[in-house]
Amino acid sequence: MDVCVIGLNSMGRRRIRLLKRAYPGLKIVGVDIDRGRREAAEQEYGIVCYQSLERIGTCNCAFICTPPQSHGKLIRECLEKGCHIFSEINLVDDLYEENIQLAEEEQKVLFLSSTPMYRSEMQFIGKKIRQDGNPCAYQYHVGQYLPDWHPWESLEDFFVSDKRTNGCRELLAIELPWIQKVFGKIVDVNVIKKKLTDLELEFPDTYLLQIEHRNGNVGNMVVDVVSRQAVRRMEVFNEGLYIRWDGTPDSLYEKDILSGILRKTGKDPYIHEEGYAEFINEYAYAEEIKAFFDAIDGKEPSYSFKEDKEILRIIDSIEK
Repeated sequence: MDVCVIGLNSMGRRRIRLLKRAYPGLKIVGVDIDRGRREAAEQEYGIVCYQSLERIGTCNCAFICTPPQSHGKLIRECLEKGCHIFSEINLVDDLYEENIQLAEEEQKVLFLSSTPMYRSEMQFIGKKIRQDGNPCAYQYHVGQYLPDWHPWESLEDFFVSDKRTNGCRELLAIELPWIQKVFGKIVDVNVIKKKLTDLELEFPDTYLLQIEHRNGNVGNMVVDVVSRQAVRRMEVFNEGLYIRWDGTPDSLYEKDILSGILRKTGKDPYIHEEGYAEFINEYAYAEEIKAFFDAIDGKEPSYSFKEDKEILRIIDSIEK
């Protein structure tokens, strides 16, 4: 199978790294308009890279790893070339309907990344909530100071500084799909939004959300690009349930209500790349690549473009 990775910045390099580790016989080509990124990928991974899609020839699969606002057109172009599509999160729903229809007509997989879906911590929380069977509440804080996301590049050159694809929007697009999957369909969100930094941003840098789910679950969620300590921290609780998670593979705890003991539970293998926050575990990224290839073989993906369109609608209402 031949794979094309489009976009050779941090996420594209991560996908190449994980593909080569898990599928050493795979033929991979890269595409990026930036010469420096092409040369770096060729040197680091031993792949051939091109400036444009016209040069790549025929590929079975395309990984779309460019900034989100460019995804719609690239997905359409790759579908027209006969590729199965793996797309990083989009943040905007440009050409969603057209690309969904085209993928169906071409009988190609249109796969959308939602990395937390593949973390065992989220799966564990969902399982325990279902087993308990009663409504619960949760508190969840996700944040990191925006200039620390990619300290190796100028913030102005990074799509998270753009109002349409801003950092808070990206965090919401990462977290809300799994939250809705685990806690139930979101029916109402109350919002307080603030700007707490002196960064020259055209969007609020802090959101405080009260979320109500159709099945009776409720949550408080803080999303920010302010916290100077990268944080992902959650508590889930009701009368018979208490779970605490601090975002890292070894920080998931469940309280045994009868004994009163807070016990650490299982964890995913830890695959970490130097330079990223401690809670960035690449194991789940590898798992969703596997899920993409499983989808090509006929297995239903965990998350779809249709579901994402609804999540983006919720995020639009939060930002407004």
